[in-house]
Amino acid sequence: MPNVEVHSLFTEFDINLFKSGKHFKLYEKLGSHPMELNGVKGTYFAVWAPTANSVSVIGDFNFWKVGEHELNVRWDESGIWEGFIPNVTKGSLYKYNIRSNNFGIRTEKADPFARYCEHPPKTGSIVWDGDYSWEDKAWMGYRKDKNSLDKPYAVYEVHLGSWKRKNNNDFLSYLELAEDLVKYVKEMNFTHVEFMPVMEYPYDPSWGYQLTGYFAPTSRFGNPEEFKVLVDKLHQNDIGVILDWVPSHFPEDAHGLGFFDGSHLYEHPDRRKGYHPDWKSLIFNYGRNEVRAFLISNAMFWMDQFHIDALRVDAVASMIYLDYSREEGEWEPNMYGNNENLEAISFLREMNQQLYASFDGIQTIAEESTAFSGVSKPVDLGGLGFGMKWMMGWMHDTLEYFKKEPIYRKHHQNDITFSMTYAFSENFMLPFSHDEVVYGKQSLLYRMPGDEWQRFANLRLLFGYMFTHPGTKLVFMGGEFGQSSEWDFQNSLDWHLTQYDFHAGVQNFVKDLNGFYKSYPALYEKQFSPESFQWIDYGDAENSVLAYIRKGHDTKNDLIAICNFTPLIRENYRIGVPKSTKIVEVLNSDAKKYGGSGSHNDKIQVKKTPSHGFKNSIEITLPPLGIVILQ
Repeated sequence: MPNVEVHSLFTEFDINLFKSGKHFKLYEKLGSHPMELNGVKGTYFAVWAPTANSVSVIGDFNFWKVGEHELNVRWDESGIWEGFIPNVTKGSLYKYNIRSNNFGIRTEKADPFARYCEHPPKTGSIVWDGDYSWEDKAWMGYRKDKNSLDKPYAVYEVHLGSWKRKNNNDFLSYLELAEDLVKYVKEMNFTHVEFMPVMEYPYDPSWGYQLTGYFAPTSRFGNPEEFKVLVDKLHQNDIGVILDWVPSHFPEDAHGLGFFDGSHLYEHPDRRKGYHPDWKSLIFNYGRNEVRAFLISNAMFWMDQFHIDALRVDAVASMIYLDYSREEGEWEPNMYGNNENLEAISFLREMNQQLYASFDGIQTIAEESTAFSGVSKPVDLGGLGFGMKWMMGWMHDTLEYFKKEPIYRKHHQNDITFSMTYAFSENFMLPFSHDEVVYGKQSLLYRMPGDEWQRFANLRLLFGYMFTHPGTKLVFMGGEFGQSSEWDFQNSLDWHLTQYDFHAGVQNFVKDLNGFYKSYPALYEKQFSPESFQWIDYGDAENSVLAYIRKGHDTKNDLIAICNFTPLIRENYRIGVPKSTKIVEVLNSDAKKYGGSGSHNDKIQVKKTPSHGFKNSIEITLPPLGIVILQ
């Protein structure tokens, strides 16, 4: 029996789709696939390496000997090398040794389509054939309703390696997280979790944003089926799963995608388009059909094989601008003479169209930091086709405002109201993400001014303002209980802090805010529409007070939010109200159970005293550094 038997999973139709960049399930064909051929168990291997002169599969089954198992090149100029190797089974280690036609260069590469990888710093691929029986049928059946744009989206952003660790500082496994994390997220009333990248990555300090194994959940926490258990458990508890996805760049690690077959196969050959100076990484060639098919297949893979509900696409701005982070002379304009990367824009549109057409009830979310128009508009209306976009401007302006001493805030009222001038130009998600609590920026709690009481009151007010502002919400782990120190990816969050009243108070408030957001339709039914919001008063800069109405489909569900951004309690504060019906206080960040002073409004009388353009008004007590929500 030959070392490698001629065999193929590809049809002529598959090859035509691949060459035209339209094959979006390449993971079913390329990579390693355990199977039986003519009664013999083994593994079929297929890899795209068009510049190769020869491709050997090397592994523990042949003592890593080059030439022992050489793949056969297809005759159709697809650049695919393939073959069946008998007796290679699940769990076998392997790589591709590629000799290039380009000056005989040799590369030794992990499989771009590997389903499982060795634990870093080891770099081998593992033959894998997972068998898993999903138990989330109910969730998948009603996901379209739970995950739609007119439903609550309260996201808990998690770095799996540092959310919680064991006493010896070892990672929790996927199976342990399926118990501890799922229980916590449910208790805290979050609707979704967002995992920072779980695809295999070599370097821990990259937090997963420099990927080498695009089709493999990282082996740091277990095998692929154990990651499925985590997703399944979240779904069984009605929690949606968002994955960070990085199609913007990849590292130059020797075993990765870079210079794969001795040529610029995955990366753009022009360094002005193919190299990212900020991250010292390579940029995909979005104009190459096979690369587009690789990336869209990867996005499809996570939704198909792992039941993922949404992808948060990282660093979109770096993809769509040719001059992103480049000086004059370091980039070349497009055919129209401007700075847009037309190939990347075309890729993103095609990706979004394909995902939304293929899966019911999913979302894509863009981390896009510029004023690029139409990021969350449908492709057929000229947009990029994302479901949502991170509202980076709001995040920056809000944190800048909150870090100011309250006595100066009256001079910066426009900073906190400015977001409403563009709040409905996109479907915005409001993020307080991991990027805001690293590199000397301090934790959210320690961005707040004042003494200890004021810091915590400010933090509760920050979250209260966030949850009543139009848009969906994202909170990075630790922020929800007022983590004191900056995030450290090498250690657990400071869970011991939750035994202290102020920290427990913030945690209780975020838990209640999440529940409140889910329970009050005025906060989510029209969250991306101007009809959802009405100012009562944005002009009281002297007192640093904002008052506004949030609206849903039914006016009886309308809410009034009043924020007091100073530490002064304001009694008998008058605001106009649109109706003469009964008004009650439904949430107050100053409640004692949250660590506040306990000020509240028991009986609110609506009087026929005109104010703020309304015929009726009320007088209430505004808590210090607090938010009051009325219905």
